[in-house]
Amino acid sequence: MSQRGEDGREKALMLRLSVPAQGGLRSVAAEFATRVAAYLGSDGPHAASAGAALEGLAARVAPDGADGDITFEFTSERGELLIRARCNGRASEARSPLPA
Repeated sequence: MSQRGEDGREKALMLRLSVPAQGGLRSVAAEFATRVAAYLGSDGPHAASAGAALEGLAARVAPDGADGDITFEFTSERGELLIRARCNGRASEARSPLPA
């Protein structure tokens, strides 16, 4: 689902979410990723894969025992959903194509 502004150009999405590296809010972030993908037009399985990708990113940037917060950034542009994760100097990203 490509959204266009009044000028005909594709609109970009930018969302930022921070959650504690430890605890149950990481699962909220995964559900948030699934809902963002669904909002952008992905169907059930493809939307769920965004949540799984976020969980993988969280595991890479905040391994067990990590303190602090994980910051996730969600960006849609040029037909892709980009999820970036940062925590304690570590960073990782995942890309997922969006439906045309």
